[in-house]
Amino acid sequence: MAPILPHPGASRLAGVTYEFDAHTAVHDNGDGTYAADLDPGWVVGGGVNGGYLLAVIGTALRASFPAKPDPLAVSAYYLSAGTPGPAEVAVDVRREGGSVGTASVELRQDGVTRIAALATYGDLDRLGDDVRTTAEELDLPPVEECVANTLSPKEILEMAPMMGRFDMRFHPDHVGWAVGQPNGRGEIAAWFRLADGREPDPVSLLMVVDALPPVTFSLGMMGWAPTLELTAHVRAKPAPGWLKVRHATRNLAGGMFEEDCEVWDSAGRLVAQSRQLARQPRPV
Repeated sequence: MAPILPHPGASRLAGVTYEFDAHTAVHDNGDGTYAADLDPGWVVGGGVNGGYLLAVIGTALRASFPAKPDPLAVSAYYLSAGTPGPAEVAVDVRREGGSVGTASVELRQDGVTRIAALATYGDLDRLGDDVRTTAEELDLPPVEECVANTLSPKEILEMAPMMGRFDMRFHPDHVGWAVGQPNGRGEIAAWFRLADGREPDPVSLLMVVDALPPVTFSLGMMGWAPTLELTAHVRAKPAPGWLKVRHATRNLAGGMFEEDCEVWDSAGRLVAQSRQLARQPRPV
């Protein structure tokens, strides 16, 4: 059976399948479940990256709503850490109306639920194009003046193999943590694109909102920060090219912190937002 890929139009050349598409592909089992194979290249700290897992779930949901292919809102609870290898995504369509569909979904491995989520899907091309916003576009220096993720300390690259999946260029003022000089601002911003040149789409934005290092790095708190809950809103289809991504936090209490994310596309539009609650970083 042919795999279901995240975005049929993502390949710019005939016959090309990008790494992200292959790693998030699912196979329809015909009974509301989908088989997936979680790739080890997305490991960070003590498990598989939560944004990548959301994109795998997002691919299965897109297959369940063929007339409504785009995630609009996804709220996920992370119950246990994912590991590389086989997984199953179970989709239960709760309602499908004229413009949106809603489903509950679980990602499981060996009978253990890794993520339980509720998602609403639609067709962004059919929704209104009226935009009224007070949001200000993220201001980053030119790409060539920012700091490449390939220059990250060896221990960071070893802790997070998924860093090899991206081309990230960090704001020069936001990388002091890499040399033991965090700025304490609770903010990390960077240019972002997939390393193999695949263009962004709505499903990939579910991964992007969790792609940057934990914002607690800027507070001098290094290590893996497990996500407890993450809610993502996809607001528009992203234009081709670099994305601008910003993570920020204002409060760490009770061993947990919130991380707010904004994603802006090359056309200067806010295309995705998210908030997650995560645990204070753990040594790896």
